[in-house]
Amino acid sequence: MENLIPYSPIVIVVLIFLIQLKMIVTPEQLEKKHREIMEDVETRFASSQSVRDLKEQVCEIKDKVDKIYDYIINK
Repeated sequence: MENLIPYSPIVIVVLIFLIQLKMIVTPEQLEKKHREIMEDVETRFASSQSVRDLKEQVCEIKDKVDKIYDYIINK
């Protein structure tokens, strides 16, 4: 331990430098960034459930169009 005492000011300066460059983050900062990313993802991308619902609606529309087409062809 006594061997490390002379290097302690250098270690402190390096730590302060890293904190100023934001290379070391606190859990609070990390959680804040995580919330920002999650909000951004929610606004930009659709959920898998909504995509499935949309696919089902498109399939239903396709079936109805096919029925109308068959009805017109048969008359």
